[in-house]
Amino acid sequence: MAVKRGDLVRVVREKLENSLEAQASDTRFPPYIFETKGEVVDMKGDYAMVKFGYVPTPNFWLRADQLEKVS
Repeated sequence: MAVKRGDLVRVVREKLENSLEAQASDTRFPPYIFETKGEVVDMKGDYAMVKFGYVPTPNFWLRADQLEKVS
């Protein structure tokens, strides 16, 4: 099921760690992207901007297929 703006999501570790994006950047991802729910705040093509948690943390652009919906 595709994610859309406003959905609560969690990052799928296996899909992110083995991705082209991970190979092209720092692979030391912060644990909170795997452990907390994030909200999709914007979509551009195959990518979603995700805002995590209630404390100030950076937003991430991630491929939509690297995310899973949570309730």
